[in-house]
Amino acid sequence: MGRPRLALVPGEPAGVGPELCVIALQHDHDADITVFGDRAALERAALVLDLPLRLDGTGPGSARLVEVPHPVLPAYGSPDPANAASIIGALRAAADACGRHGLDGMVTGPVHKAAIDAGGIAFTGTTGMLAAWTGRDVVMMLANDVVRVALATVHLPLRQVADAITRPALERTIEVLHHALRFDFGICEPVIAVLGLNPHAGEDGLLGREEIEVIGPVLDRLRARGLRLQGPLPADTAFLPRRLREVDAVLAMYHDQGLPVLKYSGFEQAVNITLGLPWPRVAVDHGTALDLAGGRGADPSSLLEAIGTCARLAAARRARSGAPQT
Repeated sequence: MGRPRLALVPGEPAGVGPELCVIALQHDHDADITVFGDRAALERAALVLDLPLRLDGTGPGSARLVEVPHPVLPAYGSPDPANAASIIGALRAAADACGRHGLDGMVTGPVHKAAIDAGGIAFTGTTGMLAAWTGRDVVMMLANDVVRVALATVHLPLRQVADAITRPALERTIEVLHHALRFDFGICEPVIAVLGLNPHAGEDGLLGREEIEVIGPVLDRLRARGLRLQGPLPADTAFLPRRLREVDAVLAMYHDQGLPVLKYSGFEQAVNITLGLPWPRVAVDHGTALDLAGGRGADPSSLLEAIGTCARLAAARRARSGAPQT
């Protein structure tokens, strides 16, 4: 059986992304990797790290390259908005390669949202952009060896969260999560812990009615279809170790309700997985780390885990679909 073929996108060239890619290419990941990015940024990173880099696809330190050049090679630590279009272009080229040209999955490094926005591209995150490009309902899930945390809402101001949690949206989120746990992670009957929105899960309406009017009815409807769902649960006790041992994933209602717990339990090994796409996409669970760029000790653990996770998910999908192995 052949190895999965993965696209790897370094991300912001002023940050640690190119360096992390060079470090990652020193390892064998049980996958063939094609980098979508700027040659000069990768070669500069290899020089700073004093590591080998061959862009011919043979041997350690090597990968195939689909070059998406940046107009500017910025100084480390100083993102240039002039690169916004090329950074997004690299993501788009990798997505197209997965969608139409036979690559099996996509791994992405960190991007600098403010620089992309300043470059004239409205951008709230790669997850939403991939959803728009593919026309799919997607769910962001972060995972490490301790817990999987999926999100009902992602990058929203807190004032907007309650209005965004509607019955149709929540139902679709749980369906996407349930399907991914079954078919991507091989869990036959996944158990999902669904958090409430309000303190104490609303305390029978005393602290808010979203649990009674939105979350509870959705869970009842899906339970009637056979899904194994716990909740709505108070978020302050849902992450106790004994509770986590009983579930396969936790669905948080908003970003900072679930992710601080995950990052505290193992930030360096955590990865960001986009559920619901036609192919696996896994990202690092950290930002551009501008202060560490230029050989100042950036930790590659999350990228190494992202590549390994994407390779496993891609191999599982290929085996399940009966796709020819090359």
